[in-house]
Order: sequence, then C-alpha cells, then structure tokens
Amino acid sequence: MASLGEVCAKPEYGWTTSASDIGSLKLLRTTDITKETLDWSRVPFCENNPPNLSRFKLSPGDIVISRAGSVGVSALIGQCPDAVFASYLIRFRPLTGLHAKYVSYFLHSPDYWHEISVSAAGIALQNVNAKKLAAIPIPIAPLPEQRKIVEEIEKQLTRLDAAVAALKRVQTNLKRYRAAVLKAACEGRLVPTEAELARREGRPYEPAPILLERILAERGGNKKSPVEPDMRDAPLLPEGWAYASMDQLTNQITSGSRDWSPHYDRGSSIFLMAQNVRPGKLDLSYRQLVDPPKDDPSRSRSQVQPQDLLVTIVGANTGDVCRVPLELPEHFVCQSVALMRPVLPKTSVFLDLYLNSQEHGVRQFKRYIYGAGRPHLRFDQLMMTCIVLPPSGEQERIVLEVERRLSLIAEIESQLDSNLKRADNLRQSILKSAFEGKLVPQDPNDEPASVLLERIRGTATLGCAPGFRATRNK
Repeated sequence: MASLGEVCAKPEYGWTTSASDIGSLKLLRTTDITKETLDWSRVPFCENNPPNLSRFKLSPGDIVISRAGSVGVSALIGQCPDAVFASYLIRFRPLTGLHAKYVSYFLHSPDYWHEISVSAAGIALQNVNAKKLAAIPIPIAPLPEQRKIVEEIEKQLTRLDAAVAALKRVQTNLKRYRAAVLKAACEGRLVPTEAELARREGRPYEPAPILLERILAERGGNKKSPVEPDMRDAPLLPEGWAYASMDQLTNQITSGSRDWSPHYDRGSSIFLMAQNVRPGKLDLSYRQLVDPPKDDPSRSRSQVQPQDLLVTIVGANTGDVCRVPLELPEHFVCQSVALMRPVLPKTSVFLDLYLNSQEHGVRQFKRYIYGAGRPHLRFDQLMMTCIVLPPSGEQERIVLEVERRLSLIAEIESQLDSNLKRADNLRQSILKSAFEGKLVPQDPNDEPASVLLERIRGTATLGCAPGFRATRNK
C-alpha cells in the first residue's frame, strides 16, 4: 500500500481564470470531466492565459480530480490540444513505475469512493483538497501485473459497455413504441372503430358528434358559450369521431390561489405543485402541506376531484399533463397548475392519453407555450386545444388496449432498470477485484511491488525540485 501522493508528483491546483469562446489555450473545467466522455471540442478557452504555462499545461497521462461540486470525479488525459486545467481541479501526475491507467481505474473503484466520502463528510459545501487526496491509500501491484490488470479491466468493461449500450437502445426503442401506441390510439388505428364494429354486428351506435351534443347539454352552470377548437394542423377525423375543444369538454379550467404561501407547512391538506404533475402520472412523492383559509373563494375551485386533469402552466415543465386517479381529500392545485374538469368524468382517461400524445396534445402545447425565460400556457390556449373525440364505447376499448400495452412496456422497462443497476454493480465488482489482486493471476517472477514502491519513492524525492516533470509509462 502507498498513498496517492507518494506515487505521484506534487499535486497542483489549476489556473484561475474565466472561460471564453475564443482563445489559444483550452481551459478544462469540472463540468467538462463529469460527462461520459471528455469532448475537447466543447471545452472553452482561457480568457487569460497563465504567465507560467508549464505549471498548468496538461500532458497525456495526467490525471485531474475535482475538488468541489462533483467531488472526487476524475479524468485521465489522453491526446489533447494545448490546454490547462481550471482552479477547481487538482492534477496528479503518476511517477515512473506506475501505470497511469492503473491509477485512473483505481480512482473509479469502490475503495476510492469510500475514501472520498470519508474525506468530504461533515462539510456543508462538500469539497476536498490536495492534502486529503494525496493521503488516499492505493494498492500498488508489480508493474507487469499493473499492465495485465489494465488490459483485463478494459476487456471486461468493453463487453459490459456493449451490453449497457444495447440495453439503452432498447430503452430508446420503448420510448418510441410508447409514442407510437399513443399516436395510433388518438388516430383511430389501435382498435376497430365503433362505426366498423356497428356495421359488422348490424347494430346502431352513438357517433361522437351526438356524444358531443350530449356533453354540451350537460355542461350546465357555465352560461358562456365554449370556444371552438383550434383547427390548425388538426388530424384527420376517423369515422364516427368529432372535433372538440377542451372548453367544450370541461366544466371548468382554473388554477389555484396566488397567495397561500403564509399557510404553508401547516394543516393536513396537500398543495399540488408543478413537481407533482408528470406526463401521464400524478407523482405524490413530493408533498407541500397547506392550511388554506376557509373563507378564500379560490379554495373550492382549486380543490381536486377524481378524474380531474392537471396541467403545468408555468415553469420548466409547462405542458405536462396528468389525471387525478383517486379520491384525494383536501388536495388543492397551486397557481402554476391548471385544473381541467371534464363534463363526463369517464372521458378523462382518453383525454389524458390524447394530451400526452407527442403528435397531438404535446404538439399543440409546444406551439402555444410562450416565454423563453419562464415558459407559460394561458387559459385561453388550454380552452381552444383541439381534441379528436371518439365515440364512448370506442374510448373504453382504446383505453384498455393502451393500458395493456403500456403495462407491458412498464414491465420491460423495470427489467431494463434492474439490468442496468446490475451492470453498474458488476462494473464496481470488476474494479474491486482488480485492486484486491483477484482479477488476473500473479506471477511470482515479477519484481515485488515493495521494491518498485521504494524506487518510486526515490523518484518522488528527486522530483521535488521546481520544474521537475515525472516520466510516465507508455
């Protein structure tokens, strides 16, 4: 065993300057090394170059470690343009006798991350310094064994990476399939239409225009005539279906109070926020308690009921829609969430699917959303959103078929998540075995690591003089 500081040249803190879009010298930052791969084309330039370039210039074989933010994250420098490293990075330069990739892989191992968590524990803004990093213990193998370990790690991780890439491709394909299912459902192509079944069975049916008339007749209490649907880019109308606006299909489209913040964190009522509204799902993992005033007129109009539709109308998640599936006593929407209450509650499930279809509801909302800094949707935009409405019986069959297919997708996604976690555990297991001497067979003829370590320590002593550049193994 040795410390990281014993087997590397004296660690260096990076150069302090701002990033620039133009320049002659790249500035490697913490944010650049936390991505999956280090993409030099995205690394900015130095606004001011250091006067002593040799002190900060990066070379192949250097290892930089983040000391703040993503504490402990590291990167091994390969071939690179003229570049220096920024002040939140610390450079470690392995000395002769130490394989740079061997050190780099150790800095991804479970033992290393345990040491990082101990070093950063108890600090409000987590950070480590060069002294703490230099004290981290690292097991030193004989140099030929280091090379074998690196080769075996790369062989096994290459296979593992290929498997992970295949799993992620399946995840991507499932997202496309989900979108295709919703698209087909909203265009009358997922199940036989009610018109087709009625002809086949020789029976009458209620077409959607009649259903819409019935909905409009039951839309009592709202004396104002509903707005017509926005017919721009409206999809083709399947047989027996009808165009409708959300205003025609709902009794109310409202949002919550603007000033209940003085009543937060008290009582037992839940204030539904934008973070509770996820596409197609009401997420109750986040709970904001509120005790709204009994005499506030917005209390009754903002209290949710089963089958209400919720849509985020302010912020980063503007346009996300979900349905209230259960009885939620004393739950209210905040001002950044609109509540849309269907006239016929049984239409709510289909409306939820339609508004979450990328080619239909999502596409319309993207067209409506305004405000680059803080996206918004207006009530009049929600009201005129165009819905292609199927007959009632067809809605039920569509919903059942969508739920069946989405349930299969969810099951496969769960298996994929489990396998991705298993792959991550296997990656850690490979690295753990490597640095416990269990990954490759040992050769008794190799020079003992203790002799190698003494030579490295001697090199480090000689390398204390200013300007010393450690030799690295190719």
